Amino acid sequence: MDLNLSGRHALVCGASEGIGRAAAHELALLGADVTVLARRAEALQEVVAALPRAGAQQQHGWIAADVSQTQALRAQAEALAAGKPVHVLVNNTGGPPGGLAHAAALEAFLDAFNKHLVANQVLVQALLPGMRAASWGRIVNVISTSVKEPIANLGVSNTVRGAVASWAKTLSRELAPYGISVNNVLPGYTETGRIAQIVRDRTQASGQSADAVLAGMRAHVPAGRFAQPEEIGGVIAFLCSPAAGYVNGVSLAVDGGRMHSI
Repeated sequence: MDLNLSGRHALVCGASEGIGRAAAHELALLGADVTVLARRAEALQEVVAALPRAGAQQQHGWIAADVSQTQALRAQAEALAAGKPVHVLVNNTGGPPGGLAHAAALEAFLDAFNKHLVANQVLVQALLPGMRAASWGRIVNVISTSVKEPIANLGVSNTVRGAVASWAKTLSRELAPYGISVNNVLPGYTETGRIAQIVRDRTQASGQSADAVLAGMRAHVPAGRFAQPEEIGGVIAFLCSPAAGYVNGVSLAVDGGRMHSI
């Protein structure tokens, strides 16, 4: 199986912790040069220092950026690609706060669309010339199982995740002739900061204790546990590998069997 990404350059967003950091690590293990992007420069420096290196030729870097700042993000991504074309893009951004869709403020929807769909579009447009020149590219979007089964009390997130999934499916058909695949990874409950946020929201909404909420969440997972970030990162890395070249336009759940749908 060809998993070798030597000579490829990957940009991984939301990589200061959690799934993004795990994906960056797995891509580096496959030989890719990895640039990590998030808001906190100090955290990114620590991530880069810990990334695997197979030799002196494998180089890693970081970009401190706020995905909500569209014009600045575009300029930073274009500058990165001008210095070293990017062949792999992992779009990954923290989810919106919880709450009911009908009660959400318009600003909450606009902010979520800007940080997810608009930011993803900006990055694709900035990096696409390098992928097309190489006749090779991988775009993986980390979204949510809610694109197939909406999750209660995550109204804004359900909405924007679904939009990103449809955007990605459209791109997968447009970009396939250039040797570029576009796929989505749908994590289930994963041991990251997002879980803590969801538990806080559900505790406030239900009046249950945090332990009771966590127990209820685990009870709905046939595997009986939450995923570790590296389990999601490994799937992302596979979809970015040469071996996954004919996988295109899919939304792949990595959820321990929690979803009821096929």
